[in-house]
Amino acid sequence: MSQKEDTIIRFSGLKPGRYTYSYSLTDEFFEEWKNDEIRGGKVEIEAKMERMEHMLMFTFTLKGEVTTMCDRCLGDLVVPVEGEEHLCVRFSDTETTDDEDVVVLPESAFEIDLAQWLYEYVAVRIPMQHIHPDGECDPEVTKYIVDEDENEKEKNDDEIDPRWEALKKLK
Repeated sequence: MSQKEDTIIRFSGLKPGRYTYSYSLTDEFFEEWKNDEIRGGKVEIEAKMERMEHMLMFTFTLKGEVTTMCDRCLGDLVVPVEGEEHLCVRFSDTETTDDEDVVVLPESAFEIDLAQWLYEYVAVRIPMQHIHPDGECDPEVTKYIVDEDENEKEKNDDEIDPRWEALKKLK
């Protein structure tokens, strides 16, 4: 059974009240999404669900780390992720919503698969820029990286634009 199938909650038959579910997302879970952004990881998620007559309210608390690619050296980079997210699930056969934190399911629904939301909640916790701390990038790769600022400075030190030289003479 895939790890994504473990994220299905069958809420039909549950009495109104609070329920708690725990998920451990591992490399196997992230591999199923076939996304280069997250190469693997281990994230623990606690999902607290409040079952109401026509609604489910979820609070997800996540903590762990994921492996992504360093933007500088393309090597593996382990990034900590943690946070809290909320999801509201309403039951209606006519209503729709554009709110990304609200899901509308038909009245006849009896289960919900949380896999997509769990993955997205982890993915949005990854920083925009993924770079190893100074000195930790792969030296075999970084030796080919040229610092454009240094090249520009060296170029400017060697030659001065003749237009600026002409302007200096006008003083």
